[in-house]
Parts: sequence; structure tokens; C-alpha cells
Amino acid sequence: MAKNKKDPKGSGGVRGPRGPQFQSGSNQPATPGVPRSPKYSSSPRRAAFERKSYPILAVVTSAPRWLLVVGLGSSLLLGLILSDTFAWLGAIFLLIVGAFLGWLLALSWPLLSSGRRFMRILVVGALFGLAILKFGGSF
Repeated sequence: MAKNKKDPKGSGGVRGPRGPQFQSGSNQPATPGVPRSPKYSSSPRRAAFERKSYPILAVVTSAPRWLLVVGLGSSLLLGLILSDTFAWLGAIFLLIVGAFLGWLLALSWPLLSSGRRFMRILVVGALFGLAILKFGGSF
């Protein structure tokens, strides 16, 4: 009867949340780096916006993924369920989620196709519309 041998560590395949692990050698992918110049033409205002957003984006991407999901999900849930005397607080939660998604939309705008732009604008607009309705007491 043959023994089942475990593959040595780093022999390929998916290993944990970080994806496939590669052996050092020629099949190792190049490490991704920040490009010196973007693949799209950017105006000085756009470049300044990206430079100012970089520290915030670095903090967001270095945080655990579950923290971002739980934070935005709970803000969205609280924003939708708070009503009556706390509707104003629900509107603030919706504005926070909408502002975050709008900021991500603005950062990714040059790389998005028109269909993806439309859908993301629709989601951000719906969040801001719900927040206005919450402030007005209609929702």
C-alpha cells in the first residue's frame, strides 16, 4: 500500500487567502510595483487627487479585509434600518458609505468601461438619494 505524500511547501496550488505560492525560479511572477506614469493621460488635478488619496488608500488596503466588509456592511445596515427619531443618524451612515464608494469610483474612473461607470454611479446615487429621503423623514 502506497503512502500518501504531502506536497512540499510552496509547490503550487492555492494555499490560504494569499493565493498560489510559487517556487523561486523562472516561473515566479514579477512583483507588482507602482507604475511610474499611469497608462492613461491624467490632468494635474487628477494627479494631485491620486497623490492625496494614496496615504488613505494605503491604510485601507493594509487593514484586514474583514474589517472593511464588517464596517461598511454594518454602516449600510444601520443606515437602512434606523428610522423615526434616529432617521437622521441612519442618513449619516448612508452618507458615509456613499462617500467611500464615491471616492473609490473617482479613483478607478479612468480604468472603468462606460457600463461599469454607469452601474457604480447608480449605486452611489441611490445611496445619496436614500440619505436625502432619510433626512426628509420619508424613508
